[in-house]
Amino acid sequence: MDVKVFRTFLELAKVRHFGRAAENLYLTQAAVSARIKQLENYFDAQLFSRDRNNIKLTSAGERLVGYAEVMVATLQQAKLELSLESGKALQLTLGGTPNIWDAYLQNCLSAVTDAFSGYGFKAEVMGREQLNRQLLERTLDMAFAFDQIKADELQCKKVADLVLVLVSTRPDTADSVFENRYVYVDWGMRFASEHADRHPRAPAPFLRTSTARIALDFILEKGGSAYLPASVVAPFIQSGQLYRVAAVADWYWPIYLSYRKNSSSIDAIVQVEKLVQNIDPLTAYSLQKAAELNATKTDVD
Repeated sequence: MDVKVFRTFLELAKVRHFGRAAENLYLTQAAVSARIKQLENYFDAQLFSRDRNNIKLTSAGERLVGYAEVMVATLQQAKLELSLESGKALQLTLGGTPNIWDAYLQNCLSAVTDAFSGYGFKAEVMGREQLNRQLLERTLDMAFAFDQIKADELQCKKVADLVLVLVSTRPDTADSVFENRYVYVDWGMRFASEHADRHPRAPAPFLRTSTARIALDFILEKGGSAYLPASVVAPFIQSGQLYRVAAVADWYWPIYLSYRKNSSSIDAIVQVEKLVQNIDPLTAYSLQKAAELNATKTDVD
């Protein structure tokens, strides 16, 4: 029996909704339904009762939860142990949201891989819910996010502050900047309320996005303004393509590292934690080169 079937069962048992389970697992509802049917046929027992939109575990389903959790965790641990016995390097998997990779984690990855010999690394980009799920499923060792990931099994610590600055493609003031195609970037669950407190008179944004890279590309091409990480916009300010808006204070946004308290790689994870706390956010290499290329094109034109 494929372990993915048990993971699907556990997700559905958790959210009690086929649509949400499918979304969280990046599957279709039909695929989720088929996997549950496969389990029910295998055990010759109904695992969920379906009363209209109300999905509940049956008594058989309740009993299976514990076994499924043990099976998923055991197979993951076995995979790790076998890789070690076969002489493969110990692998650490780091995950983060797209914004954190661009503004912070890319530079951390370079420093971490330089500092750790005998380790292999896997870098993953994913959303907050997927980070949480993969931590609990033991398929992810470390998760970096702007919001705390809270669970009894997890340790969550602040490791850095990301500095957000309000930038524009023209020398705007705090009063005029929101009239210049302002792009609202979603920087986490608290951002909307704090943004409203900072700028109570700001009109509706020209564009909304969850990704800083989209906002940056848009304003560089079309003109506009946005709150973006200082580490991302630094080369574009230096080349004259962006301007910091005067009289607007920097915005310090925390970055949190989460990991399992009982991880088999806890010693290495703690070392990574100490290392990244001393790393300043720097511009990702590709963004630095993009700024230089754009500046060259501007000079030629």
